[in-house]
This record gives sequence, structure tokens and C-alpha cells, in this order.
Amino acid sequence: MATDSAGTPLPPVLVPQGGIAAPQPVEAGTDPLALALRRMLRNPRTLAALAVVLIMLLLAVLAGVIAPYSYKEQVRGHELSPPGSEFFFGSDRLGRDILSRIMYGARVSLAVGIVATALSLFIGVNVGLISAYFGGWVDAVLMRITDTFSAFPSIMLAIPITALFDRPSFAIVFFALGIVGWTGIARVVRGQVLTVKEMDYVTAARALGSRNTRIIFRHILPNCVSPIIVIATLSVGGNILAEAGLSFLGLSVQDPFPSWGGMLTIARNDFHLYWWVAVFPGLAIVLTVLSFNLLGDGLRDALDPKRSALR
Repeated sequence: MATDSAGTPLPPVLVPQGGIAAPQPVEAGTDPLALALRRMLRNPRTLAALAVVLIMLLLAVLAGVIAPYSYKEQVRGHELSPPGSEFFFGSDRLGRDILSRIMYGARVSLAVGIVATALSLFIGVNVGLISAYFGGWVDAVLMRITDTFSAFPSIMLAIPITALFDRPSFAIVFFALGIVGWTGIARVVRGQVLTVKEMDYVTAARALGSRNTRIIFRHILPNCVSPIIVIATLSVGGNILAEAGLSFLGLSVQDPFPSWGGMLTIARNDFHLYWWVAVFPGLAIVLTVLSFNLLGDGLRDALDPKRSALR
């Protein structure tokens, strides 16, 4: 009888006729999504990043209810007041509460980050799917277009797009950042599709006469969701940072409506004497972008068991 290292007898393994061992029962809770969620919840960095993202979203949604002041309210006699009981984060040169303006500015930064990323996903996912699935001259043309866009830094392309308009708006910033941020997504999706399209179930779908659109969106795309989710999370942080850069240059939402980059623009002449006018908007940008990046890193580890095992 077989025993383990401690000498305890092991239960017999039932072998049916033919010499093939009977399959053992699958452990409960081994659903891939459940396992990924469990791995993510065990990562303290990911949980902290998720908490910060949720707090920023709540501040953006509830700014009109919980903000101490309106974003454009000026309190006369309190210009450039330091942080204190009346202004927790201090006030700017016009007597406006910085904490309230950061809350309202979260609406701009998060909206731009999410909507611009959604537009980039739409373009990049479709380009990657079509390029890899059809191959040949279609792949060559789409990849050369992708290379052309990739040759320029995204912010350098977004600046002339927004500068074409007399008064930048939400829609213009969404479009400018979304139209220049899809190239990395397209390359990731293309690489994934090149692997997935050779799988047996895709070959079987072709043999059964399924249309290309059905194969692409029903059989291939669902198996590319994991890397898409990860790169989307990382792209949100990048777009928030890009919007802050455009605001700093005066090419995004205009004052008096606040954006974090715009607040830094207003503070650039005062921060050497009044540190709070630049520190708190800058911290909001750093915390939000860092949280989205850590969240994307945690999702990548959770969806890739091999990567998690190496850490």
C-alpha cells in the first residue's frame, strides 16, 4: 500500500478498465473570475488603490452636496488664506476654497480620463481585431497607420487638435485624447488575437460556416477581455495626466470651472510664497494617477496566475 512521507497510508486510486485514472472532483470555487477576484482582494496595494479611486469618484459625484463652497464662490477678505478651520486646504488669490474646487475638478479629470479611454478602446480594439484576424494587406495598412500615430507623443498630437478651436470644451478634450491614445491598445489586442484565432474552437466555428463578425465578436473578443481591462485601467491614469497638462497650457476646460491642471496654472505665480495653492491640486493628480496605475497592476497580477506566483 502506498504511504506518504510520514508513513500514513494513502487512499487507493480507482483505475477503471483501460488503465486511465478516474478524474478527481474539481475543487469548489475554482471559477477563473472568482479566483482572480480573490487574488486581487488579497493584494493590499490594489485594495488601497481601489479605495482611493472610489473616494475620488464619490467626491466628483457628490461635490455639489458635500463641498463647503461653490467652485466659483469668492470670499472677500480671505484671498490666499492658509489651510485652517474655515478653508481646510486654504484659498486661492480670488478667495475661492481650494478643497471645493478640487472636488469639482475631480469631475473634469475623471470624466476626461474615463471617456477618452472609452474612445481609445473603441478605436484600438477594433483596429487590433480587424488587423490580426484578416491579416495580409489589411494588417499591413492598419499597422502602418498605427506606426504613424505612434511616432508622435500623444500630448504633442493632442495640443494642435485642441488649439484648432477658439474655446476648448469637454467634447474637444475627449476627442483629442481619445483619438491619439489608441495605438498601444491596438497592438496589445492584435497580439492577443494572433494567438486566439489559431485555437481549435475558432477553427471549428469557421468550419461550421460562422460569419467573420460572429467569430470575431463572439469567439475571439471575449478571450481578449483580460488584457483589455488592464490596459484600459492604466490608460485612465494616463489620460488624467494628459488632461492636466492640457489644462496647464490653457487648452482644456476654462476658468472659472476648475480642473486640477487649471488650478496649477493659476497657482504658478503664487506657489513660491503660498505653497498650498499648488500642493493640494498636485497631490490630487498624483494620488489619482498612481491609484489607477496600481489598480491596473493589481488587475494584471490577478488575471495572470503565473505572474502572481512569481511575486
